[in-house]
Amino acid sequence: MVFGNIGQDKSIEILKIPKDRVGVLIGKKGNVKKTIEKELGVKLEIDADGTVTIYGTDKQKDPLAVWKARDIVRAIGRGFNPEIALKLVSDEYVLEVIDIEDYASSDNSIRRLKGRVIGKEGKSRRYIESLTGANVSVYGNTVAIVGEHEPVQIAKEAVEMLLRGASHAKTYKFLERERQKIKRARFELWKKKSDVDELYEKMNPNYEEIEIEEDEDEIEDEE
Repeated sequence: MVFGNIGQDKSIEILKIPKDRVGVLIGKKGNVKKTIEKELGVKLEIDADGTVTIYGTDKQKDPLAVWKARDIVRAIGRGFNPEIALKLVSDEYVLEVIDIEDYASSDNSIRRLKGRVIGKEGKSRRYIESLTGANVSVYGNTVAIVGEHEPVQIAKEAVEMLLRGASHAKTYKFLERERQKIKRARFELWKKKSDVDELYEKMNPNYEEIEIEEDEDEIEDEE
């Protein structure tokens, strides 16, 4: 549960994680807590009941440091190990949390839906991770996803398909199609870059020589 900001001070965030995840957040000899604080320049206060208060400090260089710390704490609270959660320090990584209760009508339904996402011996969860490159955690009544933005959105759609009742076969086909789209898009991007580089070289046949001459001039100036 996220309580959000206090008053008008946007440098403070308060949230609550399950009690059994408090030890993971603190880490052995406090190493996880210290790593989050060092990486983002924030201050964490962690209570035994799972209440976590995150303060911005004058050591933070990233204006989003408090929000990133919040997502790292949430990710650990949703079952991820600290190594995966700390990827959220990067601007390239995002966290999505899906509440299974939004798709269930009873406790039995929640258990059934969790089973669909996890799959027999974890097969379904592993397949989603393998085809998207995102990390998936099923914990309590939530499914959490950590990864780069596009893969996370694809993994989220796959999870929601399963929660809405789509067959595993249909969901896997969707994932395979999306993976092929990403591969094609990356290939096209690489091809365009190669074409641009080739065109530039044709337009500037002495480009490498010019670079070398400029470097030599800089060396002479320094001497």
